[in-house]
Amino acid sequence: MSAYCELFNLTKVYPSPKGPAVIVKDFNLRLAEGEFVTLIGHSGCGKSTVLSMVAGLNGITDGGIILAGRELAGPGPDRGVVFQSPSLLPWLTAFENVMLGINQVFFTAQPHEREQIAEYYLSVVGLADAMHKRPAELSQGMRQRVGIARAFALKPKMLLLDEPFGMLDSLTRYELQAVLLELWRKNRITTLMVTHDVDEALYLSDRVVCMTDGPEAEVGDIIEVKFPRPRDRKAVMEHPDYYPLRERLIEFLEIHAHRRRPPTA
Repeated sequence: MSAYCELFNLTKVYPSPKGPAVIVKDFNLRLAEGEFVTLIGHSGCGKSTVLSMVAGLNGITDGGIILAGRELAGPGPDRGVVFQSPSLLPWLTAFENVMLGINQVFFTAQPHEREQIAEYYLSVVGLADAMHKRPAELSQGMRQRVGIARAFALKPKMLLLDEPFGMLDSLTRYELQAVLLELWRKNRITTLMVTHDVDEALYLSDRVVCMTDGPEAEVGDIIEVKFPRPRDRKAVMEHPDYYPLRERLIEFLEIHAHRRRPPTA
């Protein structure tokens, strides 16, 4: 597979009173352009640590990350990030929150062109009638729609999603998964998502990367998900491969994730 994004020997070590704490060690992963890959594992295994290193928000102890032929160093507009909480500026409207990034990235465009970008993505995520409301006037799901619109509006080379639906009720989560899939289908942005939800991983992904438990977390298994696209939730769940893949993921989380790497000499 030709890699559009490559994580090589990615390692993160934090100092602690008992000595260096190795959270992730020699984490290797290659993503093809336009691929949707999900990281799954137990809470605290280092999924978000990997994602934050790709985002440039967390320093890399060893190894590196290459995106579109360039080694990453620090954050940049080439990566759009959606967190579990959308972190909107409360004194700005949804439209103004999205415009913040657009004005920085597309500063050479005319003002009306930038406004059209914000209006388009807010409309696509279902906020055409609420884009001029402030975050306090929006539900949690609507605020997360703003976060998704903001990330896609920057037209990044890569999309990073850190449990973006983890704080939502089931119905809202299903709705936003469908919104995300439709936006992804239209834009085909290379995507890396963190989740602890097995069904979400199978529904959205081309591949699911299973992480071992820390310390020294690494790639434990990689599962190919070949359901046809565009995807329909009912069709995916009725696919003959769905439950065997689901059982394989659950078995990994219950058994294999706990296996420690053998000590080095």
